[in-house]
Amino acid sequence: MVNVNKAAEPSKRPGTLPEVRALSVADIRASLAEGAADFARRPTIGLLIGAIFAVIGMAITVLLAVLHEPWLIYPFAIGFPLVGPFAAVGLYEVSRQLEAGHTPSLREVLAVVWAQRRREVSWMAFVMLFVFWIWMYQIRLLIALILGRMSFATLDRFVHVVTTTNEGWMFLGVGHVVGAALALVLFSLTVISIPMLLDREVDFITAMITSVRTVLASPAVMLGWGLVVTLAVLAACLPFFLGLLVVLPILGHATWHLYRRAVV
Repeated sequence: MVNVNKAAEPSKRPGTLPEVRALSVADIRASLAEGAADFARRPTIGLLIGAIFAVIGMAITVLLAVLHEPWLIYPFAIGFPLVGPFAAVGLYEVSRQLEAGHTPSLREVLAVVWAQRRREVSWMAFVMLFVFWIWMYQIRLLIALILGRMSFATLDRFVHVVTTTNEGWMFLGVGHVVGAALALVLFSLTVISIPMLLDREVDFITAMITSVRTVLASPAVMLGWGLVVTLAVLAACLPFFLGLLVVLPILGHATWHLYRRAVV
């Protein structure tokens, strides 16, 4: 049995920026296949992590309904994928240990995840939550600026306003453009950086720069990956977040393998 502390110890790397490789569509397909295989090998851990975030999504949705702000459910669901990379830290560790020939236990994985509070991953969590907060705040700001004189106490009323009025169409257009820009920035900063921080002893600035360089090295492929992740998570959220039990683990494991292909 592998010692937990030894398994949790990141590999050491020089302080220079690592080399990144250009990726292809074949790399995306292979990473997804390997992610599904990792999930099949340790389904319990994946299901548990997926269930935790499904319950969080359900709880926030119910809370918004209780607080009579159901119109926030839609932007929350759209913004939920923004925190996906942080949610998958435990899944990265599972794939890392499987790759090393060790079948990790739940206890080992949780120990590694808990240890990240003292490492650079905690700074990345702050970056992601800050961008998510900006996402939710800009929604409220746009509502005040564009739909300020309209009232919608229910989700049905909100949907009616934004789909049948000129102001509503403007709100949807501007909101999605701003949201896409925020999502692109956060995706570029985090798609590679979080698995890299788990795997290597580097600072979070270096990890973010490497992540952006990876996106720039293969812009079409990486944006395609971001689109796949976004659509898959959104689809998983539709059945009251229950799809996250399977979608989140597979995407998390796949992201690890994509990182291993992208960074030398």
